[in-house]
Formats: sequence, C-alpha cells, structure tokens
Amino acid sequence: MNEISLHILDILQNSLRAGASLITVTVQFDEATGKLTVSIEDNGCGMSPEDARTAFLRHATSKLREPEDLNAIGTMGFRGEALAAIAAVSRVDLLTKTAGAVEGVSLHLEAGAVTEESEAGCPEGTTIIVRDLFFNTPARMKFMKQDSVEGAAAASAVQRQALAHPQVAVRLLRDGKEILNTPGDGQLLSAMAGVYGREAANLVPVDSHWEKSEVRGFVSKPTQARASRAYQIFFVNGRPVKSKLLQSALEEAYRNQLMVGKFPACVLHLQVPPHTVDVNVHPAKTEVKFLSEREAFDCIHYGVLAALNKAQDRPQLHLSRETPEVAPAPAHPPARQEAFRTMSAETYRQMAAALADGKKPSPQRAQDAARAMEWAPLAQPVMIPQPRNTLR
Repeated sequence: MNEISLHILDILQNSLRAGASLITVTVQFDEATGKLTVSIEDNGCGMSPEDARTAFLRHATSKLREPEDLNAIGTMGFRGEALAAIAAVSRVDLLTKTAGAVEGVSLHLEAGAVTEESEAGCPEGTTIIVRDLFFNTPARMKFMKQDSVEGAAAASAVQRQALAHPQVAVRLLRDGKEILNTPGDGQLLSAMAGVYGREAANLVPVDSHWEKSEVRGFVSKPTQARASRAYQIFFVNGRPVKSKLLQSALEEAYRNQLMVGKFPACVLHLQVPPHTVDVNVHPAKTEVKFLSEREAFDCIHYGVLAALNKAQDRPQLHLSRETPEVAPAPAHPPARQEAFRTMSAETYRQMAAALADGKKPSPQRAQDAARAMEWAPLAQPVMIPQPRNTLR
C-alpha cells in the first residue's frame, strides 16, 4: 500500500466505525497543479465540535473504553493517530454534524494545526477533504507515483472496503467518472458484482464452520484459475489482510486440480474470536497473527474443499446399490469345442487305422512314426491335435 491508499483506508474505517450506511469517495487529479485531492463523505453519527478538535490530536481514539479492550480488538483501523498523521502532511477540511444538531462545525487544518473553525450548515455525518498531500515534506512528495498509479491504489483500497462491508453502500468517483457503486444490501455477491462485474456470476459459494471459526465467501472454479494471486482477497473479522497461511490453505484445497503457474481467486471472510488473533503485528494492519494457525488453516482448507466438491458441474462418482441381474444358466450347456483332446497311444493307433484310406505317407515317414510310437509309454496320455477329418 502507498500513502494515498493508507490514508483513504484510515478515513474509510473511521466512517465505518461511525455507523455509516453510505460512503462516497472522490479522487480528483488537478492537471494544472499536478496534485491530488481526496474527499470522503459519510452519513455516520458525526462529531461534536469538541470531538472534532480532539480527533486530530496524536494518539486520540474513541475505539477503546477500557484497558482490557487491548486484548480483544474488534474495531477497524486501530492506528491511534490516523487523522493526526494525515493532517500533519496535508491541508485538511472537515465538515461534521451530529444527529439532531441545528448546526455543524467546519475545521481547516494545515500541517496538523487548526487554522480556522466556524459553524457550518451541513448534512448529518462527516466529510473530510485532503489536499496538497506532502506539501510541507518535499522529500516524501518526490516519491509519489504517477496519477494513474496513485488512482489505482486508491480505487483498490475502496474496493476492498466495499467487499469487507457489503452492508454499506460505497460509491467511488475518479476524475468525475463513477467507477464503483455497491448497493449496500448486505449480500457479498452484490458487492462483488459492483467490483468485478459479470465475473462474479460463476463463482462457487463457501459457507463452513470449523470449531470456533467460520468462513464465508466465494471461490473460483478450477477452470477459472488466474495467472497470479492478485485476485485472492481475505478478510479476518472484517479486516482486509495478507496472509501466506490463508493462501496456502486455499491452494491446498485445489491440489491436483490446477495447471502449474495458475492460482485460484477468492473473496473469503474468516471470522474468529477476537482474542485469538493479533492485529498489531504490522503498522498498516494488513497482517495478522493467529493464536491457533492450525484452526485457521483447517477452516479455510476444508471449507473451500467442501464447496468445490458440491459444485454443480463437478463430475461425481455414483455407486449403484442394486444387485445386477444374472442370466440363468441353461439346462443343457452346449458342448465345448476343444482344439485338443487326450487319448492313449492305443486309441491313436486305432484312429490311424481308420484313416487308412486317406493320403498315405511315404514308407520311410510311416516307419519312423511307428518306431517313435513304440518308445512312448502306453500308460501316459498324449496331447495331440484333434483331426479335422470325420471318423468313418
């Protein structure tokens, strides 16, 4: 993640924490100045004037009420000073109003300091506008990517939040064009249709429980594998994460079903008890550590494997339990035609005499045959070919 996407992610998570059901993100690039402006508007609970000023102080948070909450963090974007970090390197305008209030409050900050404060008429909720990012830190500004790269990173951050919270309608405008609009009906498939379009129609649903964990979402069919892992999206307790453990569990379910160099796609939500996962192992909160890695692995692996086995177009082997009918044996089976039969030497002499009218061998061959038969033991049967001529 780059700076733009991180700041957008922080503000989006604050909007979600405020109970917003509709969030509109606007990313505008000014060609004249070459600077980016980001605006995030929500219809959440809003803030009072006192809370609005406090929100930009370092280490300020409304997500922890008791020290014990640190052992089971279930909120999003727990970085402690997200707004303070954004305001310190940009110019920020804030408009906010609580439900039932007659007027809202407007704040303007530069380099983290409040320079203007006034009452303002605005809708319920909060609107934050970030301008001139890194205007006071040129060393960091020179590392800003091109507009297309920054815009793509911002769009990716918004899309992941839309998939993480399908119950919230998310709208994304980029340079005046709408590139994302999810209905917020609570259905993950609807949010995926808004992000991926028609590609979300042929996915396989996953819904499985494993001990104290559960996984829900969608995975691609083996025939719809991708050339990279870019389409593997995981959420842990609603938080988008990158996890090699979960990737391995997913791909293990596809063993011997994919070509070399192909990877499955997925959007999977893993829900685990909050005390069994550590979300503070990475500054951007994109990595987590599980108390029981085996349980997390098995939940993903067996959940996806069961979903693939239930796919409608997957061939299955059906074994018939009925006993096949056996044709009755005939009362008088036909005589078996044998190519050879067994006879004694005496029987053979009689048969040879019966065939005396046939073609006679030469005297020498007949004498040799008779001499050979005299040496053969009479009691031992001899296997000879059955003659073709009819006995007379």
